[in-house]
Amino acid sequence: MTPPRSEVPEPAVRRLSLYLRQLEALKLKQVTTISSRRLADSLDLTDAQVRKDLAYFGQFGRPGVGYEVIPLITRLRQILGTDRVIRTILIGAGNLGSALASYHRFATKGFEMVGVFDSDPARNGEQMGHLTVQPMAQLNRAVRDSGARLAIMAVPADAAQSVADQLVKAGVRGILNFAPVRVTTPDDVTVHDIDMSAELEQLSFRVNMTDVSDNTRSKAV
Repeated sequence: MTPPRSEVPEPAVRRLSLYLRQLEALKLKQVTTISSRRLADSLDLTDAQVRKDLAYFGQFGRPGVGYEVIPLITRLRQILGTDRVIRTILIGAGNLGSALASYHRFATKGFEMVGVFDSDPARNGEQMGHLTVQPMAQLNRAVRDSGARLAIMAVPADAAQSVADQLVKAGVRGILNFAPVRVTTPDDVTVHDIDMSAELEQLSFRVNMTDVSDNTRSKAV
């Protein structure tokens, strides 16, 4: 049984995706079992952290044997809700939206893109993969008819809150937000923000700190 969302720390939930990705890679290599230590080492974590994260969701693994790869993949998919088709819509048909619409791994992970919407009348009717860009006026009906529960927002910052409000009203329960601004939603609607410039800043910081450390060591020699 999956515990209430409030009882599981967000970092632990995020690491479940890392475990699943690593286990799927092991499955392709025909690895059947793996210890918590080996799984942790492959992700630069501790084995205690792996065991603690998985313990939120039940008892996994056997002493002296470790985790069975395929059963654990199945269970993690159930926990993450990707063991079934998850209908998803995309808002924003610009360059980023076009790239996201053509990202084939969404389908392999169980996410079915069922609609693309844009407020620009000039884009209405454009083909994006197997989908046709629709006007925002059709959003409510499309969400209702498709049963979409998730949405990806690839819209400008000044439009993000308005679009989020429309998605909430339409019945969407989760939003992946690529707009460089935070949006406000009711407590029962989850938003994950993806700020690519912030991620690059963090990456730049790490590289810069490495360069500084290397320079310091060079001067000390």
